[in-house]
Amino acid sequence: MPTTFRPYDPDQSFLLPPSPRDWLSEDHLAYFISDTVDLLDLSGFFVRYEGDGRRNRPFHPEMMVKVLVYAYATGVFSSRKIAKKLEEDVAFRVLAAGNFPAHRTICDFRHDHLQEFGELFAQVVEMARESGIAKLGTVAVDGSKVKANASRHKAMSYGRMREEEKRLRREIDRLLGKAEAVDAEEDRLYGPDKRGDELPEELRRREDRLKVIREAKERLEKRQAQADRKRGRHEGDGRKSPRGGRNFARDFGVPENKDQDNFTDPESRIMKSSLGFDQCYNAQIAVDADHQIIVATGLTNNASDVRQLEPLVDTIESITGHRPGRLLADAGYRSEENLKLLEEREVDAYVALSREGKRTPSSPSDEPATERMRKKLNTEDGKRRYARRKTIPEPVFGWIKNVLGFRQFSFRGLAKTTGEWDLVCLATNLRRMAQLEAATA
Repeated sequence: MPTTFRPYDPDQSFLLPPSPRDWLSEDHLAYFISDTVDLLDLSGFFVRYEGDGRRNRPFHPEMMVKVLVYAYATGVFSSRKIAKKLEEDVAFRVLAAGNFPAHRTICDFRHDHLQEFGELFAQVVEMARESGIAKLGTVAVDGSKVKANASRHKAMSYGRMREEEKRLRREIDRLLGKAEAVDAEEDRLYGPDKRGDELPEELRRREDRLKVIREAKERLEKRQAQADRKRGRHEGDGRKSPRGGRNFARDFGVPENKDQDNFTDPESRIMKSSLGFDQCYNAQIAVDADHQIIVATGLTNNASDVRQLEPLVDTIESITGHRPGRLLADAGYRSEENLKLLEEREVDAYVALSREGKRTPSSPSDEPATERMRKKLNTEDGKRRYARRKTIPEPVFGWIKNVLGFRQFSFRGLAKTTGEWDLVCLATNLRRMAQLEAATA
């Protein structure tokens, strides 16, 4: 007897239009994100469209938010790839409900609303706290280097800039002299009425490069001047130390020859990551221990974590209205000032005083908070509590980098990358909350 197969007719038309809600399972992540976004205050996304009388109707902000958040939650960060998904992926088509914004529209919407995505992150954290998913009983903080949208090969050291500036100046002078000689010869042959004021292409390229190098050189000098002022130096002091100690190696505002600036993203910095040295930003998160929900974010172009602890604690309190009951942090956040701050705010903190496997140095007599932390960590209770730190924020960074695949920012500049980091953490939280809901269903 021949086998009877189920009907298959790819050219068959639907008698009635199908419902997009039937295309995905009820517990699909797209529906969770859609339903959650419906509960959020999106008024900030509508402000720029109010009363402008535009004739071309824009895409609905609610649809754009859902598509972008779902895209980040599923590891799709490129606006071109998102536009392609809207044509080929069922979940994207369900969320877009028949809309197909072009990749430039998606990119512009994301760029224009980075601040609003940060506000949505705060709303989701508060929603998680109100529902009991994030209780702030124990919070662990951590930082990780994320690649900037810039190549380290597009950076140049201050010493090299000075050499290139001199070389380009000599080249430009040579070309200008050559151009003047050509003009004089043409005047002799054809008369003085020829314009002859167009810059040769070769000269124009060198002028452009000289301008870029000078701007980068000025940025380095400005940063060095700010650092010198913090050290008590003043313009015109020369190299003599104001405190009578050893003289300075360089004049005020003059960087070291090895200091670098990047031409494509000047606000990024060379940092050491797990893959070596690269142009990066230092991404920060504070993670609630109960269900590993991110309750605060931060981003800096400083490779050190030590100055990020207070901003993270401030952000937790500003978003939730509460301080964490207990806080865990590795040795990167250790400083006497940080430990005093946590004591003053009555946060039960456990901050490592040295890297894992390294001997903890003795505390100077003028660091009483550090000495109190040492005694606290040496107790059995302190060792047990701190041992949880590694299992709280580090898996979250693992989800972001290895599951979602977010390893490089799409935008340039500290303000824009901060907004994108909030969007990444918002999407991570919603994905985690969907998993928790499915597990309890």
